[in-house]
Amino acid sequence: MNGNTGRSVCGLTAAASLVAALSASIGRAAEATYLPDATASKVVTVTRGETAAAGIAVFTQAVAIKETGPKETVARFGEVYAFSPPFLAVHQGEPTMISFRNLQPDDEHDFMLVDPAGNVLMRVMLPPLQETSYVFTFHRAGLFTFYCTMHQPDMSGQILVLAPKRG
Repeated sequence: MNGNTGRSVCGLTAAASLVAALSASIGRAAEATYLPDATASKVVTVTRGETAAAGIAVFTQAVAIKETGPKETVARFGEVYAFSPPFLAVHQGEPTMISFRNLQPDDEHDFMLVDPAGNVLMRVMLPPLQETSYVFTFHRAGLFTFYCTMHQPDMSGQILVLAPKRG
């Protein structure tokens, strides 16, 4: 298998997951920005003012963009962005501040969180050159997926929610 085939399969898998997530939550998918509703809050609570026990910074990363090339890559694959880091681990029940820093001056991103069953829990915008922070408290362990819906299939990641810390 060459590198392009593996990339295509991974890209198709991410795109299929995103389509499934959007289909599962079609009523909310059309909204530009929303935090978890009453049902989703049973899985994760997301606030702005709560005190956090831990903190994580997530950056938007321009992997290949038209302004800086390489031109051959952009011509073949289009602009490519990523979340950095693409994998986070948090503990169930531990309020964790996640600060999203959109480093691009001219590109907007978003953050859409999906539960292990494919239900969309939230979607928020990440404006250019701004930091957007939320305190996440996950009430269930599991593997959650997140996406920038504007830059698929590459800009996605996962949050592993571990069992609560023992004290």
